[in-house]
Amino acid sequence: MIAEINSAYKWDLIIMDGILTFVDGGPMEGTIKEANVFVAGTDKIAIDATGVAILRILGTTPEVMKGPIFEQEQIARAVELGLGINDPKDIEYITDGSAKSVALVEKIKEKLLE
Repeated sequence: MIAEINSAYKWDLIIMDGILTFVDGGPMEGTIKEANVFVAGTDKIAIDATGVAILRILGTTPEVMKGPIFEQEQIARAVELGLGINDPKDIEYITDGSAKSVALVEKIKEKLLE
């Protein structure tokens, strides 16, 4: 149902604050880990898929850890509705160029293609 709600409006920019991240539970309680990442973009599916990849890097619930990211129910439904990209290879990452951010992007790409 979340994907359907997103089909009702158009966004110009999506911002995901991942400085502190719930890796389980949430949105008010759960295990919090420091991801120290801030993601912004214009494609809802790319942002959500990146978020799942980051959760997998940090270690999250078995449900979120299993299977290809683009087969996660919410992402697969969003793709079906045409809310954004349909292939993780279409995500373009722009970083500050630091070794740390470049390394994180490589880890995210690996998780997206598993």
